[in-house]
Amino acid sequence: MKLVDQKVTNEELKEMSAKMFDGLVKAVVDVEEEIMVVDSELHADQEEYLLERGSKQENLWGINIYPEQVGQETWLEFDSMINLRPSQNNKSRGVEDENIRNRITAIVEKLVLK
Repeated sequence: MKLVDQKVTNEELKEMSAKMFDGLVKAVVDVEEEIMVVDSELHADQEEYLLERGSKQENLWGINIYPEQVGQETWLEFDSMINLRPSQNNKSRGVEDENIRNRITAIVEKLVLK
């Protein structure tokens, strides 16, 4: 697991994705702190790590990054069990609020050197 609070290269993400099925890197993004954790088998482990660091649950969203698809619309996938939050009106594994999806995308684009 790696905390990304500065920058991570796409090459590093490609190395991480080689260990995962389907060429993806799981990540949890804190939309308030503008950080993310990558390189773990479960979004739940990344979420737990950020919660222990002081992040708030309502700011954490699980995504999948496809480093081989950087520059394409499909390089980010908003799909994680941790996103199921009826209390925040998010009733699916995706991120239903377009504003939150846009924030996540902007944060990931800022943190990943392409």
